[in-house]
Amino acid sequence: MFQLQHVAERTAPAICNPPPFETSSHKNVANGRARARDSRLLLGLLFSTAISLLAYRRRSLSRGGIAGAIVTGTTTFGLGGWSWGLSLIFFFVSSSIFSHVRARDKAKTAADKFSKGARRDLAQVGANGGVATLLALTYGFAPSRFLRDVCLAGYTGALATATADTWATEIGVLSARQPRLITTGEPVAPGTSGGITSLGTGAAIGGALALGTVFWLLQGCRRSLASLPFIALGSGLIGSLIDSYLGATVQAMYYCPRCQHETERLIHSCGTKTLALRGVSWFNNDVVNFMATLGGAIFAIAIRVATPSNAQNHLRRAGDNPPE
Repeated sequence: MFQLQHVAERTAPAICNPPPFETSSHKNVANGRARARDSRLLLGLLFSTAISLLAYRRRSLSRGGIAGAIVTGTTTFGLGGWSWGLSLIFFFVSSSIFSHVRARDKAKTAADKFSKGARRDLAQVGANGGVATLLALTYGFAPSRFLRDVCLAGYTGALATATADTWATEIGVLSARQPRLITTGEPVAPGTSGGITSLGTGAAIGGALALGTVFWLLQGCRRSLASLPFIALGSGLIGSLIDSYLGATVQAMYYCPRCQHETERLIHSCGTKTLALRGVSWFNNDVVNFMATLGGAIFAIAIRVATPSNAQNHLRRAGDNPPE
């Protein structure tokens, strides 16, 4: 009996301890992913630096804007992947192009309304790309498929909102029709925060849909991600409307007693110190943009979570192995 029991103990499989090769395999996979991420971070840094310096020479970024763009681009490229980083470049390049379209006409029409010019500074870069950057950062270290799914949808919504709002502002200000306040419908001067036009709304729709389509194309036109353009369209439009509503209600606005014009500036273009007119003093245009992109991200996440479970599973599997 003792001998038989001893033989059984020696021949019994060790089911509690996994074979050494499984642990080694898992480590190799993790190390491979870490190396790939490090490589993307380095390439993202080089790529973002080159584009930021070029944008500075083209007068699309200030010196502070260069720093913000490098951080945003490096994080998005390195932790999101190439499709994420290239979609961010699409937003920036397209927005910069529209910022310079008929710049003289815009200067005559509404330059004294805006708090800042076409040259984006650090705060503007953070306001438009901050939420998307945080989602890319979370995506890169997400421990679960569901969280990566949420980050992918949120990133789409945030960047679609930034694109929609920028296109609406840069194109809508050229509208031949007078803008109307989103809250009351009252006619307002071009460039007034909270004012909307049919041309600007159309530009917002086009910008959001374009961003979503570009992001889907960069993902390899996967059928499982075919809803991305529509998620971008809905969230981008909602986010831009949030931007307009906040601009009409809580954004800080000022009044120039000399020119008798409403403006976002503390010092008007004529050199006169402006007077507080309405809104919350610290709620400037940068805060409005950040809150709008956050709203767009939340709306996009809500759409994704509310979709049928099969679609969610497809998107989760795609999130495990995003195109690099």
